[in-house]
Amino acid sequence: MTDALDLLSTRRSISAPFLAEPGPDADQLDTLLTIASRVPDHGKLAPWRFILYRGDARRAAGEALAALLVARDPATETRRLDEERGRFARAPLVVGVVSRAAEHVKIPVWEQQLSAGAAAMNLVTAAHAMGFAAQWVSEWCAYDAEAAAILGLRAGERFAGFVHIGTPTVPPQDRPRPALDEIVTDWVPA
Repeated sequence: MTDALDLLSTRRSISAPFLAEPGPDADQLDTLLTIASRVPDHGKLAPWRFILYRGDARRAAGEALAALLVARDPATETRRLDEERGRFARAPLVVGVVSRAAEHVKIPVWEQQLSAGAAAMNLVTAAHAMGFAAQWVSEWCAYDAEAAAILGLRAGERFAGFVHIGTPTVPPQDRPRPALDEIVTDWVPA
């Protein structure tokens, strides 16, 4: 098996609470984001961008989400608020992968959205190749318009997800994967 095939066949997600320091340094981060950007992109639109949550900004993002919940419901449980305060501090680095898909005369929105998903997956795979672990999640704040704006979304954008990156503190665990005969068919003419 080639190194690339070995890499792809051994990649596993590690849950964000099990990702610790060190995270990527500046040069590693540049490499990761460059690789994340090397995806199919019909029309060269770059229909995605990245928002970095690192250092103290991770806690500030969590505080802002907690404040939003309190503004909506002052009786929000302390446990829930603590969870929000720590949401972006679970890993050394969180990368918000943003889809900037928009109507285009030639390129369907769906293709642009898929490109953002490919960017997120390239980021996850590159992190694994670099010796880190990652988890790609969406979470409620990706779908809540006020929360997404707090986290840096602009008009017309949406989160493809958040990629948490760090050094794994637990070994990767495999999960059951679908049997190929359940997900693969041959096309047969009618």
